[in-house]
Amino acid sequence: MNRRYFIGTGLGAAATTFRRKAVAASDKVNVGIVGVGGRGRSLLGTFAVNPGTNIKTICDVDKASLEKAQAIALKAGVTKPGEVADMRRLLDDKEIDAVIVTTPDHWHAPAAILACDAGKDVYVEKPASHNIREGRLMIDAARRNNRIMQLGTQSRSRPSTIRAIEWARSGKIGQVLSAKAWNIQLRADIGHAPDGPVPPGVDYEGWLGCAPWIPFNPNRFHYKWHWHWHFGTGDAGNDGAHQIDIARWALGVSYPKRASGMGRKVFFKDDQQTPDTMNCTYDYDDGKMLIWEMRIWTPYGQDQIENGVGVYGTQGMIHIGQYNRKWGFKVFDKDGKMVHHDDGGDGDGTHVKNFTDCIKSRQLPNADIMEGHLSTLHCHLANIVARTGRNLEFDQETETIVNDPGANLHVRRAYRTHWSTPKIL
Repeated sequence: MNRRYFIGTGLGAAATTFRRKAVAASDKVNVGIVGVGGRGRSLLGTFAVNPGTNIKTICDVDKASLEKAQAIALKAGVTKPGEVADMRRLLDDKEIDAVIVTTPDHWHAPAAILACDAGKDVYVEKPASHNIREGRLMIDAARRNNRIMQLGTQSRSRPSTIRAIEWARSGKIGQVLSAKAWNIQLRADIGHAPDGPVPPGVDYEGWLGCAPWIPFNPNRFHYKWHWHWHFGTGDAGNDGAHQIDIARWALGVSYPKRASGMGRKVFFKDDQQTPDTMNCTYDYDDGKMLIWEMRIWTPYGQDQIENGVGVYGTQGMIHIGQYNRKWGFKVFDKDGKMVHHDDGGDGDGTHVKNFTDCIKSRQLPNADIMEGHLSTLHCHLANIVARTGRNLEFDQETETIVNDPGANLHVRRAYRTHWSTPKIL
């Protein structure tokens, strides 16, 4: 553990309080949600039933998404939230305590940084950032403004997953030396689509933000943006952020010193730019190893789990994931016999509650942005391995790739001039 990690995680000052007066324990936290597409609407429903929050404002550049979100709010029985298309109007509202960022990946860091600078606490969906440099900027913004920033990796608050991690660290499966995170599922072929007109009711300039300008294309819009490098991070960042985070957590590791492997499109012949197949191995200073495997063209999963984690010890192993759509884990002894099955079936509510509790207590949340950044940079390194076709050495002090200027081009990105462009690059 180096000095940067110690300070960034807040371990050296976890017991200190933040300068801003905390929300009173009896008060509800007023939240604004930026981005109410599919994931945003799902989180709107979760925050709506959380007794500690009040949804004050929703924000989206697509009028149709706002209308769908209002329908969910109405169904949940909450007071109709206000609507804005420009995030700056939400940030200017002094009554809003926290901002929920559920935008496309390229907006995660700009929105979170602006929210911190506006004095808001932040819940940001995974992956934390669009690139490695942005993750560090997010940590800096949270720390300099004394803000809570929670990443949407719900496993950090999921009771069954916490029990799995405790089991892995208990010594019951011996010395844990490696872990594997996998995303093995069947994605859809998105086909091909020409550039075209912006749909009515969509502020495309606002949707692009500080990303480089390219024409509108339906295969780069609603959800499909995940598979385009300008806006998304592929399935490594989309689903892999969850599994890699659990695997890293189980191993108790921080920065990798090397990332090696491959990633490319081997099946889909569509407009996706990001890989449909990956295999990346991370090595650490303590000799441990994490393996990330992705195949999004298979319908059968692995070890009865589509997206899961294997934790491997000298005397047994643990599988963590969803069994029959219920979260849990299984423990196997050295002979491969299952000796324990924990079927918790937990939802996302505990993670939202942890966030709102921390807004009031000013304690670091379960998925603090430093932990979120460490896991997300693993996703970014896998993507850089795929894009360059080269194995990488990583310098944890500078958060850059060693002796590879070409690979280092992907550590950060080029921005167009826009009000949301991070000021410290």
